[in-house]
This record gives sequence, C-alpha cells and structure tokens, in this order.
Amino acid sequence: MSSLYSYMYALALLGSLANPLLCLAHHNHVALFVFGDSLFDPGNNNYINTTTDFQANFWPYGHSFFKYPTGRFSDGRLVPDFIAEFAKLPLIPGYFQAEEQRRYVNGVNFASDGAGSLVQTHSGFVIDFKTQVQYFKNVIKQLKGMLGDKESNKLLSSAVYMFSNAGNDYLSPFSTNSTIFNSYTKEEYVDMVIDSFINVIKEVYKEGGRKFVIFSAVPLACVPYSRALNFQQTNRTGCEKKFRVLTEIHNKVLPKKLIELEKALQGFKYSYFDLFQAITDIIDRPSRYGFKEAKTACCGSGPYRGLASCGGKRGQLKEYELCKDVRDYMFFDNFHPTEKSNLHFATLLWNGDPNVVRSYSVKSLFEQVL
Repeated sequence: MSSLYSYMYALALLGSLANPLLCLAHHNHVALFVFGDSLFDPGNNNYINTTTDFQANFWPYGHSFFKYPTGRFSDGRLVPDFIAEFAKLPLIPGYFQAEEQRRYVNGVNFASDGAGSLVQTHSGFVIDFKTQVQYFKNVIKQLKGMLGDKESNKLLSSAVYMFSNAGNDYLSPFSTNSTIFNSYTKEEYVDMVIDSFINVIKEVYKEGGRKFVIFSAVPLACVPYSRALNFQQTNRTGCEKKFRVLTEIHNKVLPKKLIELEKALQGFKYSYFDLFQAITDIIDRPSRYGFKEAKTACCGSGPYRGLASCGGKRGQLKEYELCKDVRDYMFFDNFHPTEKSNLHFATLLWNGDPNVVRSYSVKSLFEQVL
C-alpha cells in the first residue's frame, strides 16, 4: 500500500517535470532546500527502517488536499509546500523521491519526523540533521554532474534553505527517561542543541548556501500532547510546564546566535520565524485568526485528543476520534498543525510580518538572486 501512495504522490509532481533543466532558463530561478523534523517531513520516513511512531503514511493524514497519506504530519500541505507555491516552484520532493527521479534543480526536502539537532535524539529511528546534511552533499555532487560547477554553484548560492528544529531535542529527554539533566543544566543542554544546529548551518554555508529561513522552537508546553500529559498526571487543565523552560531558553539564545552569524559569515542572510509566538497568538485568540479550537487536536484520543493515536497506528492505541471540520482546528494531531494553520504561518513568513519575522521576509530572499 505504501508503494501505491508513493506512486500517486509521484504523479502529483509530474506536471512540472517535462524537462526540469528548463527551469534554469528563467533568470530568477531560485531553488528551495528544506531540513528539519515532522513540521517539514514530506514523507522521507516512509523510506527508512523505523516505526509507525515516526510515520504518517496512513489515513486520515493527507485527507484534505492530497486525498491520500503522503507521509506529511498534517491533513494536507506543510509550510514548505506553501512557500514553494508562493515562489512558483512545484512541490519540493523528499530526498528519496528526488533520488529516484533525479529531480534536484528546484530543491530537495531532507526533513525527517523525530529528527533533532543532536545525533542521539531518537537515534536509529530518524534521519538526524548530520545525515540530512550528508544527503545534501550527495545532491550537490549530482547537481555538479548535471549542470557543471558554474551553474550548480550559482543555483546553490541563490537557493533558499529552510530549517525547523529543536522540538524533538527538548521532548526526547522526558519521553525516554533520559538522565541527561543529571550531567548538564538546562542552559548547558540548550547550548548543546543550538551549537549543533549552528554547525549544520555553517556546513550548508560552506557548500554555498547564503539565504536561510530558521524557525524558533514551538510552544511544546501547550500542544495537545502536553495538555493531555498534564491532565493525566495532575488532573489539571493547561500547559505542561516542564517543557516550557527549555523552549524559552532556546528562543532567547538562538536569535542572538543568528545575529553573530550574520556578522561573521560574509553574505549570510536570514529570516527568523517566531513560530512560538505565531502559535501562541492563535491559542490565545483563535477566532481572530479564523479558528474555533486551538487547544484540542482534530485527530486523536483522550484529553484534548492529545494521545498519539491518530490513524490508529501511532502509539499503542487503535481507536481515535476525527473532528467534523478540520478547518475549525489549529492542530491536526497531538503535535502538528492543520493545513489551514500551515498556510497561515507560511503567509506570515512570506510577507515578513514584523510581529513574528525578523530580518528578511522570505519573499525578499527569493527575489535576491546572487
């Protein structure tokens, strides 16, 4: 069945494939390369040896747009899908799909559900950031073979590079009963995560990357999973406080590190998206943004539909509930936004909304051809 899904997804991409090299004939062609976790995973985990906890290749994922599960953790498209659309690019293929079809010139998506900046985060079940960068280097070799050094270097320097990170690094110590905080303070642990992530950015920079889109950590304490956990443990409603400290430290330190990079790396430009604030704004005032429910997930079970049961294959639960109208909800499952939410976030990012975007709008990054 999963091969059928892969085949159907490939068909959805064929409209732009008559001759992908023709794209480079456009003077302003800018590719999009994507790295990250489940917020960006287009189905890469369908191709690796992992468990259903790290996959979304079953119904009802994908039902709003694709009408079948692609491996995306949403009812439809993700933020990179909308950014590609705004930039007049086709859907950016996952790494393994791109490899099969030799489709690289519009960009590649390397993201993997469960991935973190630290290699040890969910090690053995996901494509960690270090491996994602290695896959990127494999793509560069292919591009050089297809286009030659001059054209491939031009493509790489003009491309936009998107990153989502950190959520899994801050969840995994609690979900795996890790003793990491016996050895490190919370501040030291966050520094480890961010330093590892900055090294990834530097690696991409060394390969020619100059324009970066970087997401903050999400408000992990207030996603449906955390609310359900808090309710089960304390019988209280509200956010789970133990996740809050790490994400708040992260979101204070990371912007400062990006300012330092901008000063240290010639030609480095970035758009920083405060996804933490964008999600919090909706949670606090859902109706203002066109939502009716911002605390409970559309798909799942238990309190806030926050247990990992969407589709009946994630976690240990076989039963799940599905909301009547997904357009009313900000969260699709216990962690991940709906397609409607992703469109909202992508629009803020593209336009450079000053409340949540720092430095450059993503639109302006695409318009700058280096």
